[in-house]
Amino acid sequence: MINKSFMEVNKEHLQALAELPEDQELLMLNLLRYKDRVEETGLTGETAYKQYMMAASPFFEKVDAEIVFFGSPELMLIGPEDQELWDDILLVKYRNAGEFFKMTQAKGYPSELREQSLQDSRLIYCKPHIK
Repeated sequence: MINKSFMEVNKEHLQALAELPEDQELLMLNLLRYKDRVEETGLTGETAYKQYMMAASPFFEKVDAEIVFFGSPELMLIGPEDQELWDDILLVKYRNAGEFFKMTQAKGYPSELREQSLQDSRLIYCKPHIK
């Protein structure tokens, strides 16, 4: 089995996200796997991601985004025992997709720090069933 890393955005899905109704809350699940070492800085990926989070915090605040959860998975209660868990999980709530785009496209948003720190990731839009 070939291990494939995912760091690039799916442009079709990004367009679908942009077309969500303005009154629809956005919940984004981030699954994170850090690099052992970041070439550009010599830091661990985990340390570099913490720097990204500190640099991104003002951008989260400007769009009134809420970090619902940021932590590490510890035990696989249901699922394959031989599957490696993600290093960290980040769950962020935005008022709507427009706020997400406003944040990620803002001048100075530190996306390069995120990219440098990660070996692999998943960014998953989660649609609420209940308002």
